Amino acid sequence: MARIPVLVKPTDTYITGTGNTPKIKNPETGEIATDRDTGEVLHTVTVMQMSEGRAEILKITVPESGVPAGLAPGVMVRPVELIATPWARIFNGSLSDGVAYRVSRLDLAAPAAAPAAESAAKRAG
Repeated sequence: MARIPVLVKPTDTYITGTGNTPKIKNPETGEIATDRDTGEVLHTVTVMQMSEGRAEILKITVPESGVPAGLAPGVMVRPVELIATPWARIFNGSLSDGVAYRVSRLDLAAPAAAPAAESAAKRAG
């Protein structure tokens, strides 16, 4: 399956819509998803990506070690090593498809300073 690196531009803004929740591998049994290479528990975080006047909602898988302390809804984050993996499957005779997103970690990001505040800080300094 294709793994496509996604460019995270410095001008993009990412804001969490949810905190992290363990990713469920099997809804019937409640089994938690783990990384097949490391065995680490995986979490899901819903993030709004804002770029060039558009907004997209991304459901991102994050390993437990990549979830920062203080992650909560409405927090600005920076995805690290964002990968998109297209997928498709047939279930009950119907095709379902989409894109799965995964990161190595989410970093907490400080909000960008307003231009007027930056100018005032330079004059004061």
